[in-house]
Amino acid sequence: MSSEGGNGEGGASGGTKDHKMGVISCSSYVIGNIIGSGIFITANSVAEQTNSVGLTLLIWAVCAAISFLGAIVYVELATSIPDPGADYAYAMKVGWKAIAFGFMLVSVCITFPASAAVQSITFGQYMEKFLSVLIPSSSSPSSSDVAPSSDWIVISLALLLLVSLTILNFFSLDKFASTFQNVVSVCKLLSVAAIIGIGFYFLIFKGETQNFADMFAGSNWDIGTMTMAVYGGLWSYAGWDILNYGTPEIRNPRTTMPLSLFFGLGVVASAYTLINVSFFSVMTLEQVQNSTAIGDEFARLTIGNSFANVIPAMIAVLVMGTLNSNIFCGSRIMHAAAREGQLPSFLSGINPSSGSPRPAVLLQGIFSAVLCFVGTDTLVNSVTFVMWAQKVFTSAALLFIRYKHVPVESNAIRVPIFLVWALLIISLALVAIPFISDLTITLIGCGVIAIALAIYYVALKLGICGCGGLSEKICDVLDLIVKRALCVVLDVKTLSTPDERTELNVLTIPFSLKDDASLTSL
Repeated sequence: MSSEGGNGEGGASGGTKDHKMGVISCSSYVIGNIIGSGIFITANSVAEQTNSVGLTLLIWAVCAAISFLGAIVYVELATSIPDPGADYAYAMKVGWKAIAFGFMLVSVCITFPASAAVQSITFGQYMEKFLSVLIPSSSSPSSSDVAPSSDWIVISLALLLLVSLTILNFFSLDKFASTFQNVVSVCKLLSVAAIIGIGFYFLIFKGETQNFADMFAGSNWDIGTMTMAVYGGLWSYAGWDILNYGTPEIRNPRTTMPLSLFFGLGVVASAYTLINVSFFSVMTLEQVQNSTAIGDEFARLTIGNSFANVIPAMIAVLVMGTLNSNIFCGSRIMHAAAREGQLPSFLSGINPSSGSPRPAVLLQGIFSAVLCFVGTDTLVNSVTFVMWAQKVFTSAALLFIRYKHVPVESNAIRVPIFLVWALLIISLALVAIPFISDLTITLIGCGVIAIALAIYYVALKLGICGCGGLSEKICDVLDLIVKRALCVVLDVKTLSTPDERTELNVLTIPFSLKDDASLTSL
């Protein structure tokens, strides 16, 4: 679909043809987006739910299988509908605009910014610990005076990382952001390899096999409990769909995406399994269950306090890669929504030379920075419910495409239909079970979705998008300011009919695109 003024979809894609990611960069994004602090946070909760070494390892294997299943189905979606925005783009393709808008609004305003804020704060906390070892305090006051200072150090470090990665994502993916992701992914793998190497040294050369003698003794086989253990494991696997958020920025998606996803997920699944084996080769089941900082305790039991002091820095590196991937995802879905007319048109801006959606990246960074000052734990838990609800509708959308023969890309990869049904059923189970186990979190998640849908329908009925006057002038001014300040051209799809324009332009007003050759220099 072409854009007005020749600077829309075609212009943007033409400007980015030399800046697309290959297999190595895409694999790095998959690895970097999944492996973060999650494995160090959920390892003890999964063990606590299962109550045995064997069932714990089995649950992690089940989580890997579910993630591979999702990746397989999402490869078909990406090659069938090669638009940015993942779940949002797929819902739009089948005409579920209200659902697409609801999940989009939740994602761009809450899910991605809240996740980025939590990751930034986690980085700040671990780096503050590491720096406190490198630069010990000259005095040891008892410390109500020191606590506020420490909190501000954490916030400052969090904002420093967030601002740095936001600026990094202003530039070409293949030259800057993906190169950074490649480096961080290598650091992650080295850190993970160190933990695995130490664990297997104790397992093989020290003969620490007693925890594997009767692995399934005491297992808790309750379906509800095991499902919540799977829920915790899947939280650590979250992010396997990252490539679907930026499909147009991938070189030859039909080949690159399957290779990158299977390699990246294979590395992650192997790493998670071996890390858990390493933990149990050194720590008892009870120690793992009761651990609050399992990486730190593992290091102290094996290498001693001197090495354990480096653990905070290692985990901080893991978080950096995850945050970079989060910025990538969140900005792309915001950009995709603006292209469809469901967010203000200035957010559709693309820098012609780098292909970066700079306005969306910047606004994502601002939202995340604000949430760094807000407690987001309950909010993030509720959004987990929303994320799996998205998978329900996305799986249903693919089934709709298949059975209704909706036109898609002719060279799309097609997976066996039973795999799509399997993902739908699993996603439904993951959405339904929290209604029994944690009704509060589920109600919050449902409430957030309901509010987003209400905004859509109220805006549509009342015509908030407007058709002229002051609103149009404000939007024109914003478009001009953003184009000049961030060196972008707008990339909004042309709407074929007045009815389509009215239906799509829920939060914005008509726009015009004008070529600005001076923008291509940056």
